[in-house]
Amino acid sequence: MSNIPFTFLTYASEVLGNTDTGLSGGKIVKLFLAYAIDFNINIPYASLPLNAPNKRTALLENLKCFEPAQQYRIIRELCESPHLPKPIDTSINNLKIQLIARYGHQFGSTSSETLNQTLVEEAKHWLSEYPSCLKQYESALCKFDNNIFERNLLDDLRLALELLLKSIFNNDKSLENQLSDIGKFVNKNGGSPYFSNMFQKLIDYYSKYQNTFVKHNDAVIEQEVEFIFEMTSSFMKHLVKLNS
Repeated sequence: MSNIPFTFLTYASEVLGNTDTGLSGGKIVKLFLAYAIDFNINIPYASLPLNAPNKRTALLENLKCFEPAQQYRIIRELCESPHLPKPIDTSINNLKIQLIARYGHQFGSTSSETLNQTLVEEAKHWLSEYPSCLKQYESALCKFDNNIFERNLLDDLRLALELLLKSIFNNDKSLENQLSDIGKFVNKNGGSPYFSNMFQKLIDYYSKYQNTFVKHNDAVIEQEVEFIFEMTSSFMKHLVKLNS
C-alpha cells in the first residue's frame, strides 16, 4: 500500500490546526481519541492539556500513528467536521480537494450511484488515445465520486473537452474559439446540417455555462453537475468516434 507523504500530512496538520480557521485543541484531542479507539491504536496526545509545542504538532504526531488508508479517512472527515469554524475557510476545502485528487483513487474513491456508468466507461475507453484529456476527465470523476461539487470539477471537465478539441484540430484555441471548427468537423464527418448546428450550439451554451461559474465562482448545483458531466462525456465520445 502506498503512503501519504509526510509533507502532505504536515500540510494537512497546518490547515486543520490553524489557530483561526482550524479545529480547537480540545476537539483535536476528542476526535483523535475516538479514532484511536476505533482503530485500536495508541496516540501520543490523547488528553488535555496538550504537552506539545502547539496543536498543529499534536495533530501531526497523532496522525502519523495511523495507516495510510486511516490517515486518508481521518483527514477527509476532519475537513467535513461540524466543529470547524463557520463559514468553512477555503483552505479547508482546498485541502479536501487535494487529498481526494491525489489519493482518492488509492484509499477512498467509490463509483457514483447517480452518473451513467456505462457512458463514463465508454468515454474513458474512447479517450485512452488522448492521455492529457483522460487525466482531466478522471480528475473530475474522482471529485464527483467523492461529492466535491465545486467549481474546479467543472474546470476539469471543460479543460478535458478543450484539450480534446485542440488535439483533434491540431490548434491551440480556447473552447469558445473552436465553435465554427466544431460545426465544420461534424458536418465533414457525416453529420447532417441540423445535427452539426445543434452540436455546435450545445457546446456554445456549455461554454457559456462554464464561464459563468469560472467568472463568478458560484456554488454549483449537484444535479446540474451530473448533467454537465454526462453531457461532456457524450460530447467527447462522439468527437473521438468521428475522428477515428
